[in-house]
Amino acid sequence: MAIVNSLFTWYMKKRIHQIELFIKYPLDVQEEWLYRLIASAQHTEWGKKYDYRSILTLEQFKERVPIQNYDTLKPYIERMLKGEQNILWLSEIKWFAKSSGTTSDRSKFIPVSEEALTECHFKGGKDMISIYCNNRPDTQMFTGKGLVLGGSHQINQLCDDIHFGDLSAVLIKNLPMWAEYYRTPNISIALMDNYEEKMDKMAEATIKENVTNIAGVPTWTIVLAKKVLEITGKKNLLEVWPNLELYFHGAVNFGPYREQFKELIPSPDMYYLETYNASEGFFGIQDQDNSEELLLMLDYGIYYEFLPLEDLSNEQPKTLSLDQVALHKNYAIIITTNAGLWRYLIGDTVQFTSLDPFRIKITGRTKHFINAFGEEVIIDNAEQALAKACTATSAKVRDYTACPIYFKGEDVGGHEWIIEFESQPNNFEIFVDVLDQTLREINSDYDAKRFKDMALRRPKVHNAPANTFYNWLKQRGKLGGQHKVPRLANDRQYVDEILKLL
Repeated sequence: MAIVNSLFTWYMKKRIHQIELFIKYPLDVQEEWLYRLIASAQHTEWGKKYDYRSILTLEQFKERVPIQNYDTLKPYIERMLKGEQNILWLSEIKWFAKSSGTTSDRSKFIPVSEEALTECHFKGGKDMISIYCNNRPDTQMFTGKGLVLGGSHQINQLCDDIHFGDLSAVLIKNLPMWAEYYRTPNISIALMDNYEEKMDKMAEATIKENVTNIAGVPTWTIVLAKKVLEITGKKNLLEVWPNLELYFHGAVNFGPYREQFKELIPSPDMYYLETYNASEGFFGIQDQDNSEELLLMLDYGIYYEFLPLEDLSNEQPKTLSLDQVALHKNYAIIITTNAGLWRYLIGDTVQFTSLDPFRIKITGRTKHFINAFGEEVIIDNAEQALAKACTATSAKVRDYTACPIYFKGEDVGGHEWIIEFESQPNNFEIFVDVLDQTLREINSDYDAKRFKDMALRRPKVHNAPANTFYNWLKQRGKLGGQHKVPRLANDRQYVDEILKLL
């Protein structure tokens, strides 16, 4: 295995030269990709609609093609889900990544082309290993296997040759043979959709493997780790997997979980590598030790535009290219991809921490949200759930805010709400139950995390006295019509301040 490890490490490090090229010539690489994408799609229905054949400049592309979101592309995607081809992209689209919904949909279905699989998602997966091997030339990760968590939805078939699942399930289903050999557990367990049973089987299947690296969302990694320790009776994961050296993570802020991982893996040499990928594409990789910055990956078949957050509500917003962005300013990301997402607003916001090379940090979403555990609860979800709970209990809500309750000890995570009522519910416990159940009904990711309280427990709701939020705003010098109570936050700052007033 030592020889195999050396060969794989050498092979993976060969990619570093190509990464250095796009770091050196970022604008040229991005411009080349834009024109390749436009040329590739000129004979699609979308390309004909906007006359891609006559687009010669970036300015023409921006003037002609409006900024899109899922709702504007939904009519095209619905046809693609039924098997129609050559709509948004030239090659056959057989796969769709299911993710949490927009304001009008419980779930959204993102097209995944063969080009997106190979040139973006798989390339990103290989690059995170290449970067690690380059940073840790003495790695022994290929002497064992990688434990990969994911695939919370089974692969489903809509019609002939059209399939969907969450992104991790789609990727696992399409992995090359060599990658499958180095991954654990086997695909039948990895794609189970009953997460309680899945955690049991994953733990049982992997405790006897030589696991050298783990990849997954922190939420579920902790759940699995606790299950492994429960079964084995060990105190930490190094007693189970002594050669564990690397953890790939992403999707949620790792900060609140860092201390727990230090307890689970008590080694100063444990390496944590963050990635930034989503159903829509693979965007960034942490390329430096002890840094929270992510290198923006520029040769994955994605063209980037950046919209200053203050311009988001403009009727004709003007986006910026890489040569126009500034440091430490919030931008909404807009992408054009090799899966047919054209000038697509993905909803994430970033700041540039470096312009040479282009490195970013994720700062949030374009709307208030809670995504501490991958649940992606947005304002519209909260408003719908509150409305239904009020109807069920004859209540009226005056103000509210909510935030995460992070894992602590043996406790799972959750959401903590502070609600001030105009009219009290006739049954407070029923109000909370309906709130929770409605969130499960309208948000598939929240529902998955709430399954049998494995990652999210029932919400903790405080019934705040009258004028609580008024007093809080007054205390902060924020009284006035222009100042509003933040409805959802991905940290505890607001809730912890308000709890002191209760």
